[in-house]
Amino acid sequence: MPRANRYIQPGYIYHLTHRCHNHDFLLRCRIDRIEYYSRLRNAVHRHRITLFDFCITRNHVHLLGMCKRPRDLSCFMQQLQGGFADYYNLRKNRSGSFWGGRFHCTMVEGGDHLWNCLRYIDLNMVRAGVVSHPSEWDWCGYREIVGKRERFCILEIDGLANILGVSNAASLAEIHQQRIIQAIKSGRMTRESIWTESVAVGSEVFVTEIASKNRWRDRARMAATEDGVCYLAEEHLEYSSMRSAKKKPKKWLQATFVSLKSDLNPMNPIIGVVRPH
Repeated sequence: MPRANRYIQPGYIYHLTHRCHNHDFLLRCRIDRIEYYSRLRNAVHRHRITLFDFCITRNHVHLLGMCKRPRDLSCFMQQLQGGFADYYNLRKNRSGSFWGGRFHCTMVEGGDHLWNCLRYIDLNMVRAGVVSHPSEWDWCGYREIVGKRERFCILEIDGLANILGVSNAASLAEIHQQRIIQAIKSGRMTRESIWTESVAVGSEVFVTEIASKNRWRDRARMAATEDGVCYLAEEHLEYSSMRSAKKKPKKWLQATFVSLKSDLNPMNPIIGVVRPH
């Protein structure tokens, strides 16, 4: 059954991603995407998940939302992902894993960071070259956010508008549409791994707060993108990437990170050395 990464903290906005086994295109058939969406609607209502956006691609899914307890999130994903895997195996007369390991959860700060996460999710199939605009892909939240979906709605639009600080759903729709258009025109179509591989994304204060609450903080490190967006990542994942790039597995790597084991001021990052595991 699907299990989340162990860093989930209560009371935040969660961006969940789950890939098909071996990155296979197991969701390539329309009938399966329709079934997944139906099961998503049922699971959201049953487990009281507040869903803000989603995207069902051909080999993975994105879900963006909130819940009161991390346990509710795990139960939600267990029913949704596990139940769908059983359905698919039965329909295809197959056995084995449908999903590639546990689902991943990234905690996202509100404001600009949430706006950017929404845009990233809805542009998924545009980046993949399947469609030229998210309105052309039925299995994402774009059409509902901009008010063009009238039946079988699933998103909490008013709640999303409130978190983003806009006055109503119409304003939310207009701003989101413009941000999507600007991104397409500018050619900003590259994959941004911070949304799918990080523990948290936001301001330095937000990311430090997440780190300080985490009992696994000795296994995570804080960094920033070239645009100044802070994120918290699992140390072994980033370390693996750096080792692969440099091809020097025995050499110590110098990195700037927040010391998450000490009681130092969390706003004063120090320079340390990361030893390979």
